[in-house]
Formats: sequence, structure tokens, C-alpha cells
Amino acid sequence: MASGNLHVHPDGLDPDTIDQPVFSATIRPAQSLSRVGFKVVMTGCCLVSVVISVWCWRMGFWPIAGFFGLDMLAIYAALKVSFRRGRSFEEVMISQLEILLTRVSHRGERHQWRFNPLWTKLTQVEDEEYGLQRLTLVSRREYVVVARDASPDERARIARGLTGALAQVKKGY
Repeated sequence: MASGNLHVHPDGLDPDTIDQPVFSATIRPAQSLSRVGFKVVMTGCCLVSVVISVWCWRMGFWPIAGFFGLDMLAIYAALKVSFRRGRSFEEVMISQLEILLTRVSHRGERHQWRFNPLWTKLTQVEDEEYGLQRLTLVSRREYVVVARDASPDERARIARGLTGALAQVKKGY
């Protein structure tokens, strides 16, 4: 009869957990304006627009009121587009078997890349003044930018996590 722990692989890898994530992250673009902030900004802009439009109308410059209305529509449309684009995200998952990068656009379009972690490396482009500018997963002849909508500080945190996870996976083999 065999003794010892039968569930542990001789190389140290547990066959039951080999496909479990070593690293997993969801990366969303930074948005500086919340829903409440949007309402406050739009209310403030509309109040200023109405006050100036009424004053201009009374002074005889009535076409200005229409242009202020167009400006408010343009600001509203620009902020709505910004919110819509904020719904996009990236998911990065590293396991012993693969690296899975999924990018979902604000329209719901999904793109996936799969890499072998043993053949993949992470390249970084860093600027002294602005911080980490680009993270790229490189595997053979395929280059995919990771965390492209993240801030440089968030990109640096993601880079540390990805580097540590890749090192851990490569150490296991």
C-alpha cells in the first residue's frame, strides 16, 4: 500500500489546481467624474448658460442664447460618450497552463488572446517623467498591449503582479 500524500504531484504541481488562476485582474479605464458629479457639472453649466443667455437676450443679443443651448448639448453629448467608453474593460488571468487576456469594448465586442506562459514575456516602456507608459505581452511574434487605458501608477501595479505571476508559473516547471 502506498504511503504519503497521493494528491500531490511529484514535481510539486497539484493536478486538481493546475488550471486555477495564479493571477487575475480586471482593468477598467479611469473615470474622473461620477454620476453625481455629472449632474452637478451639467446643472452648474446650465445655470451659467441660462443666466448669461437671459442677460444677452435683454441686451438685444438674442442669437447668443441659441449658441449657449448648442454648447450645453455638446457638453452633454461629450460626457455621455465618455461614460459609455468607461464601460470597457480588460481581464487578465494567468494560470499554470495559459495566459488569457480578454478585452471587452464599450460596445460589448469581445477579443481574446491566449498565450503559453512559458513562452511569454512582459515588456515595459517607461518614461522618467510620466511613469510606465506601455505594458506588452510578447509571445513569439504576437504583441498585445495590456492595461492601455489605465493610469501609469495602475499600470505599474499591474506590471508587478504580472511579473510576479509569470515568474511563479515559470518557476513551477
